[in-house]
Amino acid sequence: MGKKGILVDMHYCTGCHACEIACKQENGFGVGNWGIRINEIITEKPNSDRVHFDYLPYFTLQCNLCAERIASGEDTKPSCVKHCGTACMQYGEIEDLAKEMAAKPRAILYSPL
Repeated sequence: MGKKGILVDMHYCTGCHACEIACKQENGFGVGNWGIRINEIITEKPNSDRVHFDYLPYFTLQCNLCAERIASGEDTKPSCVKHCGTACMQYGEIEDLAKEMAAKPRAILYSPL
């Protein structure tokens, strides 16, 4: 079995924070502690009065991909992936996710240390 990771297609992330909440509840993280956090980035469009919103998931060092949850057989994927409303998060082998990432120009790949 190879190293596991999470692939996030930022093109489809709506910034709903469901992944944050699921992670906090799963791990019992208190105020100020996160396994994953969604950062909102607002940019102004040139020559326009419009703005563009991007949501950038940031995985902290506290994220272990819900190792205990998966090892116990409770589920087959981390809590954040399970509760993602847009299904823009995938869990699997790093090698497989990296191949899939090539077709997704606005994606990030995370794997804990």
